[in-house]
Amino acid sequence: MRSIGELARDSGLGVSALRFYDRAGVLVPAWVDPVSGYRWYEPGQLDEARLLACLRRAGMPLADIRLVLAGWSGADTGLVRKLLAAHLRRLEQGLSDARGEFSTVRALLDHRENVMTSPRSTSVRLSVAASELAAALDAVRFAASTDPELPMLGGVLFDIEGDGLHAVATDRYRMAVARAGAAGAAGYDGSRVQVVVPTPLADAMRALSDGEGPVRLSLDGDRVTLEAGDRQVAGRCPDHGFPDYRRLLPRAGGRRTVVEVAAFRHALETGPVRSGEAGAPDLSVLGVADDGAVTVCGDADGADVHEDPNRVAVNREFLLAALAAGARDRLVLEIGAPTAPIAIRRTDDEGALSLLMPVRLES
Repeated sequence: MRSIGELARDSGLGVSALRFYDRAGVLVPAWVDPVSGYRWYEPGQLDEARLLACLRRAGMPLADIRLVLAGWSGADTGLVRKLLAAHLRRLEQGLSDARGEFSTVRALLDHRENVMTSPRSTSVRLSVAASELAAALDAVRFAASTDPELPMLGGVLFDIEGDGLHAVATDRYRMAVARAGAAGAAGYDGSRVQVVVPTPLADAMRALSDGEGPVRLSLDGDRVTLEAGDRQVAGRCPDHGFPDYRRLLPRAGGRRTVVEVAAFRHALETGPVRSGEAGAPDLSVLGVADDGAVTVCGDADGADVHEDPNRVAVNREFLLAALAAGARDRLVLEIGAPTAPIAIRRTDDEGALSLLMPVRLES
């Protein structure tokens, strides 16, 4: 007999997925300990679990998976082959439909690009407190993308307007925003200017901002320069747009609670996790009580997260990084619906925040 943990390890299905498929009557354990409730599986069920993992990765509907497994051990495999062929046809048709929709989107993009303005030609001079710029870069650096397919996200956006500089970074699954005060030199009218600073250049700027007093930031077209005393770093910024991050900021209405960072970090590091398939990140499931208290939940803590609106799953590594970037002993956790981004804010600066996309737990 195999324990549920052994079957999860050898099949590629997570323990939580095996529990779900047991409740759904798709892959029922051979024996359940009446005292502990622990599930045990016969050796022959390993092949079924591996098959189930394949069908799940292929996106087959649960109703069809149920029929495939029911027909797997039968003498006539004709039904299984027909179900596989039908699902493949659906996938191919879906891909064909998606190609058609993407062609329409590309045409809209082509039209939009044709009417947009010419290359950047702005020239701006700013003075920024070194400590504030360093703190802003520290707060957002963890969220910068490393995906070579999305070079426009591989850096930190400097969004300059009036007397402030917002630093922004995102890799699609998380986003961080921080602000530093800025004073424009003579001739700067306070209008909004944006530039994406590549990550290596942003890191060099952070290293240069380790002293006291102000640093000078200069933008000349696509060239950006930071000077601190007689030292400077400079480089060219890519001619890529950056998402309108202001549209991604959360609306008010989420449940807010103040967490003691050290205790919350300890709970995350030592508490239960949901392990996905090979290569998938560990997830922490957060439960929100009526009084706003946040706990790290395990599978034995009541209702399943798939059905509980007061629970949300998040990439544990991302959450730990956001807590570190917050650089405070206490932070505000803002949690809405299980599908809404989780916000981590500073208690002394509502404008500085990190956003983490929740993770949908697959059945």
